Amino acid sequence: MGAVTWGLYNTIILYASFLWLLLVVGYYGCLGCLEDERVGLLNLKASINHPNGTALSSWGGDIIVANCCRWEHVTCDNKTNRVIQLELVFIRDQNLGNWSLNASLLLPFHQLQILDLYGNELTGFQGRYLSKLEVLDLFDNSLMGSVPSIIGTLNRLKSLSLGYNNFNDSLSIEGLCKLSDLEELDISGNGIDGNLPPCFNNLTSLRTLDLSWNNFKGTIPSSLFSSLKLLQYISLSQNSFEGSFDFTTLFNLSKLEVFDLVGDNKNLKVETENSTSQLPLFQLRVLCLSECVLNGESRVTPSFLSNQYELRVVDLRNNGIIGDIPTWLLVNNSKLESFSLSGNQLRGPLAFELNAKHAYMRHFDISSNLIQGEIPPDIGSILPNLQALNMSRNALHGNFPTSIGDMKILFLLDLSNNNLSGLLPQHLLRGCISLRFLILSNNNFDGNFPAESNLTSLSYLFLDNNSFSGKISRGLLKSSTLQMLDLGNNSFSGQIPDWIGNFPMLISVVLSKNHLEGVIPTGFCKLGELQLLDLSSNKVGMSIPPCFNLSNMMFLHLQSNELTGDIPNVLSRLPFLFILDLNDNKFWGTIPPWIGSLTSLRVLLLGGNELHGSIPLDLCHLRSIRMMDLSHNNFSGSIPPCLNNLSFGALDRMFLTTAGPEFWRDYSLATYSYESQIHVKPFFIEVQSGPSNEGEKVDFTTKWRFESYEGKVLPIMSGMDLSWNNLTGSIPPELGDLSEIRSINLSGNHLTGSIPETFSNFKAIESLDLSHNMLIGQIPPRMIELYNLEVFTVAYNDLSGKLPERKAQFATFVESSYEGNPLLCGLPLNRSCSPARAAPKTPPANSDNEEKESWEVSFLWSFGGSFGVAFLGIVAFLHFNSYYRELLFYFIAKNLTFLRL
Repeated sequence: MGAVTWGLYNTIILYASFLWLLLVVGYYGCLGCLEDERVGLLNLKASINHPNGTALSSWGGDIIVANCCRWEHVTCDNKTNRVIQLELVFIRDQNLGNWSLNASLLLPFHQLQILDLYGNELTGFQGRYLSKLEVLDLFDNSLMGSVPSIIGTLNRLKSLSLGYNNFNDSLSIEGLCKLSDLEELDISGNGIDGNLPPCFNNLTSLRTLDLSWNNFKGTIPSSLFSSLKLLQYISLSQNSFEGSFDFTTLFNLSKLEVFDLVGDNKNLKVETENSTSQLPLFQLRVLCLSECVLNGESRVTPSFLSNQYELRVVDLRNNGIIGDIPTWLLVNNSKLESFSLSGNQLRGPLAFELNAKHAYMRHFDISSNLIQGEIPPDIGSILPNLQALNMSRNALHGNFPTSIGDMKILFLLDLSNNNLSGLLPQHLLRGCISLRFLILSNNNFDGNFPAESNLTSLSYLFLDNNSFSGKISRGLLKSSTLQMLDLGNNSFSGQIPDWIGNFPMLISVVLSKNHLEGVIPTGFCKLGELQLLDLSSNKVGMSIPPCFNLSNMMFLHLQSNELTGDIPNVLSRLPFLFILDLNDNKFWGTIPPWIGSLTSLRVLLLGGNELHGSIPLDLCHLRSIRMMDLSHNNFSGSIPPCLNNLSFGALDRMFLTTAGPEFWRDYSLATYSYESQIHVKPFFIEVQSGPSNEGEKVDFTTKWRFESYEGKVLPIMSGMDLSWNNLTGSIPPELGDLSEIRSINLSGNHLTGSIPETFSNFKAIESLDLSHNMLIGQIPPRMIELYNLEVFTVAYNDLSGKLPERKAQFATFVESSYEGNPLLCGLPLNRSCSPARAAPKTPPANSDNEEKESWEVSFLWSFGGSFGVAFLGIVAFLHFNSYYRELLFYFIAKNLTFLRL
């Protein structure tokens, strides 16, 4: 009985389970997605993951989740349970490489309306099976060439994003004009060349048009927007438009909210004023119109803005606008968030209305204008929620407003390059607790940095080129996240504090041109992220600490101090060093052999020390070197011919892109967001700011001047200075292989021999100084082919012969370039190279008397000479012949009486 009961019980359980399974399958089979769509999704998953990806792991698997309508990134219609939306944003693993999607995989999805494939490295998109598609987003893929032909067949398409691919066929873009129902079109970021397709004005349903970041040229046709009455969003930024554009043609677009035209538009004239005094029908939220020729000769602030009351963002940078600051825009637009008029010619003081308070304002930038006067003392209460304030590069004066300390969420403050003075208020350092960037460079602030500070978020502090004094304040210790510190060119004194090592995130420290003394503290040894250290022009002595093992160091400036001893071996442990400047110290000894291991070195400056010995061959391993200064030392021996292996002047892409530690370029604040079916970029405020001396700077003597090279010029400059040592021997002709070098100085040595003929290969050279040596021979005539040569001197050598022809650059060199060479001749020297002229064969007609006198003188000398010779001959004859001698005496005696008579 028990066995039967248990058997019956088990049978009932088995049938119940089977029934439940049937119910589940029936439920999900009837109410879930269709089987062909489920299989289609699995096939699509396999394509996305080819060859070995793991994305979309929730698709498939357990029968309980067989309903593909419940899979992630899939949306089905509530009634038909058909797939209507696939949102596959950044699904494919980028390490799998590019892939091509055959749209036949989408054939099962007859009702698919929205397909989002944003950011999937797509290289191809083929097929003709998406007849119901309304939204297609292919933004940020790798499609290239022509727009896929399938897109032209999507007649129901309302939103299309092809932004940030590699389409460059402007003719295929015209195929989009057939999509008459299109409401949103984004083809930004493709580099498309050519003119704007005129047929775009056929897209009369367009609400959004983004053509930014391409290479469209020509004019912006006024007729382009005349029929697009529904336009709300227009972005034409970062193209190459030219000609004239009448902004008033947009005045009839009553729905327009965003107009964006920024970038380098120096050849584009935009006119916003008209003679009819017509007012626009729109109320803009965003106006970005910068870097163009705005309003011709009048250069006025667009007057139609006085009729705008809904603005969130105003960007009129770099347009040359004149007049007062239009702060009335803040009054009219109470929700204005960003106000940027930098790079214009606005004058006058910064003035707000009485008791003003603009609580929505987050970004205020009036930098690089001609604004004078003082900063309003109550600016902190006027703009209480400001996050970025930039008033740099103006003519502001007066003290630092204490009320700025009330800006609790301010993260960037740039007042650099003004005439502000006085002490830093304690309230600033206690109140601005969110401050990350503090840039006060190039003013007249004095006193010390306050001892108490609450700037716990501070990452970038630039106080350079002021008059701060005293010891470096411990108030900085609260800023533990400090990354860049520049106190250069002030009057700080005392020793460099050892607690400098308490900032583990520091990548750049500049303390140059102060009155600091003592030794380099061991605290620097803790700064493992440090890339730039500049202690130049102080009174720092002794040497570099042995623990100075900073493997990330790239730029080391210790020139013009009192450092002594051998060049420290610890420098050999800096493998990424780009610039090493030890000029004008008291180092002695020889250049160590390990110098050749610093293969990343671009600039080596050891001039003005007490180094001796020969120039080591190890320097020839520095194949990337661009500037080398060994001048004013006691080096002896010959110049190594292998220096021709160095890259002086050759194009160095790494140096072009590495001009200092990674300074920030801009910082963006997300603001006005435009609603769209496709991924229209959120509108950002670009907070562009930076230190006054951004990047690296190198001092190098060339063209008889002490020059500072920085910014874009530094990577272009190249030179070698071996002057004022005790070098001997001849100049290696191999140096002529340095065809791209710009400056060579070998003066003040004991070099002998001639100037190598190969020096005529210096095609890029601008300065060549060979003076004060013992060179002989002629200056190579072919050196007149050095068309870039500006400074040339061979003064005080033993050169001889004719100077090069006065052609090209050699026509500009004066006598001082050749003085001290007595055997040189030719212009510009006053020594002729021609021999003395012989007397002319045919005398001039007026020289008869001179000829007669010359003939008489010649006759008398000839007669006298002949008589003398005859007389001496007779005497000799009589001396040797006695018969004729006696006969002569007899004749004289016989006739003596007659002679007496």
